[in-house]
Amino acid sequence: MIGGVVREAAKRFRDEIAIVAPDGEQISYLDLYKRSEAVAGGFLRQGIKAGDVVAITFGSSIEYVLAYLGAARIGAITAGVNPRYSGDERAKVLDRLAPTIVLESSEDLPSGEAPTQRLPVDPERPVAIVFTSGTTGEPKGAVFRDRQLAAITMFDTGGVWGGGGPMLASTELAHVGFMTKLPWYLRAGSRIHMLARWRAEDALRTITEQKMASVGGIAAQVALMLRLPNFDDYDVSSVKAIIVGGGPSPAKVIEEAKRRFGAAYSVRYSSTESGGVGTLTAFDAPEDETLYTVGRPRDGIDLRIVDDEILLRSPAMMSEYWRDPENTAKALVDGWLHTGDLGRIDEDGCLRIIGRRKEMFIRGGYNVYPLEVEAVLGNHPSVAHVAVVPRPDDVMGEVGVAVVVAHQGADAPTLEDLRAFASGKLAAYKLPEAIRVVDALPYNGQQKVDRRRLTEEEATRVV
Repeated sequence: MIGGVVREAAKRFRDEIAIVAPDGEQISYLDLYKRSEAVAGGFLRQGIKAGDVVAITFGSSIEYVLAYLGAARIGAITAGVNPRYSGDERAKVLDRLAPTIVLESSEDLPSGEAPTQRLPVDPERPVAIVFTSGTTGEPKGAVFRDRQLAAITMFDTGGVWGGGGPMLASTELAHVGFMTKLPWYLRAGSRIHMLARWRAEDALRTITEQKMASVGGIAAQVALMLRLPNFDDYDVSSVKAIIVGGGPSPAKVIEEAKRRFGAAYSVRYSSTESGGVGTLTAFDAPEDETLYTVGRPRDGIDLRIVDDEILLRSPAMMSEYWRDPENTAKALVDGWLHTGDLGRIDEDGCLRIIGRRKEMFIRGGYNVYPLEVEAVLGNHPSVAHVAVVPRPDDVMGEVGVAVVVAHQGADAPTLEDLRAFASGKLAAYKLPEAIRVVDALPYNGQQKVDRRRLTEEEATRVV
């Protein structure tokens, strides 16, 4: 599927720029196709064949894309290994993969004569293994086949070619947002700008210099751009739409982003396992819907709530976890994806996220979902960012700790401030019982709050 898309894109867009690398190197659609064919030939020369796993451990670059396209061209499976993993995380992921070849750097890219045979059409051919963020456990490798990539492309393009413009790759290329959506970007004729590593100032500069019409990413990235002291020095008038995935955005971030970018804001809820598609809020949705929900399922996606858990069903969701039948059986039941996320459908038919089952902790016999508490505390006028994690307690078993980043120029809130602010909005057992003020929250390789690290830090703190 990818092979056909890049071949057709080369015919349609030829000398238009497909990718701009972090160092400024550019490659056209035609050259992307030609060079990926040479990489495919190099893999064949090295003995790589259909069904073999090619692990890519280096970061955002043209060579990463060439390796992915070259592997797909011969029926091999690409697994991106986030370069921001720790040594132990990387070793565990590679052990789970058991790859045929590991590309450690862009210099490892092979080259050879382009293949003469085209792959037969096979919707069940596995193409990509995309690892989950691992915020609450070890990353698991979601497998996507040709049919799923085709479905994801149809969700995002409706079958139309062209219409794309400059866009920013806001995650590492190993992320689901790139691995499953590359055919969409190619089909749209987009010009993809990469960063060596996402930084707020670099992202905002690229968005404004390239006059991008849309800003994509996750809520934390939008918030970090808004926090830049010189944000107002940038001309963001080209931005018409802000599309934020992963889950709910804090209401304060949405309001500020809409006002300061002067753009519409759409909240997207999905997961790695769902292929990066799920629910969304329309750009013209009522304010309450945009601020406090993740909208409705996209056409072609089924959603239901069972015992508070969100279940999804669509042609885009993963086939299985790579070499992990036990977790596959837990996640995929009777054709439904069990997300592990908890939610409810409100009176307007919109999905509201309550929390994540694995992030829940139990205080004195009562379940506490951090996301619910954060949604309230995040509206405190002095709070820029907040994460709620458990701390072991001899009496209650666990109590909640609010890890807070204060707004620039504002005094950090006290525990009493937070409890008074949330009282009446949350049950007493959900209120935080400790506070820790930090300069910044830790984020993992996929720009999600590293809750595991925060929880481990709290477990070792002297109370």
